[in-house]
Amino acid sequence: MILNRDTLHSLTTGFKAHFQNAFAGSKPNYTKIATVVNSTNSKEDYGWLSADVKMREWLGERVVQNIKNKKYTIENKDFEMTVGVERNAIEDDNIGQYAPLMANMGDAAAMYPDELVFDLLKAGTTTECYDGQYFFDTDHPVNGRSVSNYTSGANAAWYLLDCSRPIKPLIFQNRKNPTFVFKDKDDDDNVFMNKTFIYGVDARGAAGYGLWQMAYCSKADLTTDNFDAAYAAMRNFKGEHGRSLGVRPTLLVVPPSLRGKAAKVIKSEKLSDNTDNHNYNIVEILEASELG
Repeated sequence: MILNRDTLHSLTTGFKAHFQNAFAGSKPNYTKIATVVNSTNSKEDYGWLSADVKMREWLGERVVQNIKNKKYTIENKDFEMTVGVERNAIEDDNIGQYAPLMANMGDAAAMYPDELVFDLLKAGTTTECYDGQYFFDTDHPVNGRSVSNYTSGANAAWYLLDCSRPIKPLIFQNRKNPTFVFKDKDDDDNVFMNKTFIYGVDARGAAGYGLWQMAYCSKADLTTDNFDAAYAAMRNFKGEHGRSLGVRPTLLVVPPSLRGKAAKVIKSEKLSDNTDNHNYNIVEILEASELG
């Protein structure tokens, strides 16, 4: 292949098409458990997560439901992915091998929020959320008492989530969508010095915690009884004013190792004693390889 501006432009256009097609065809799961917030700054403050607001009968003047003075900030981070294509490979017209690579880059770019969000979910027993406690903890302070959304144990962790609200258990903060970038001029320094054309992806964003009341982590064995206990605990969560939060779990998130047990608890129509399974399809199951 003769290298000139037209052939290099055509090459980059093809690489970008492979990237974009794979990006569009990927099916990440982070939006199922995380609220997507479009960020406009280097960081965003979520102190308002502490607000326990609810409609009330209007008697007399309005009652201002103030947001507590708590600080919870999610700072955006930079992410990149870069590959090089040797000039000799282009000159020898041996570039077909790079099409799958560009497609793989597109898929990886689409899936990177999954890694951030599910890694953060997994770290919830050791990472603080807006109230200063670990996201999954036994002593969240609520109206002068401690509330637990965590059961410790020696088993693989599973997670019960209420993802029906505008504010989901986690947050994916998107500052800049993954963007295909390149240095593909024959006189670029990377080509002049190293005989390599460079293609990459830039993105900015971060993951953080939303409302801990929308999530429960258990390291007890995934059985019907332990699932019932976690479900009941979430249903009983109350706000600062003693009112029920109306939490209703919708999703059971498990690592691959618990897929069978999750199906037994949720997808079996009958229990082991042949009675009806009261948890049959009560929630959806999401198997997340990032939790393995």
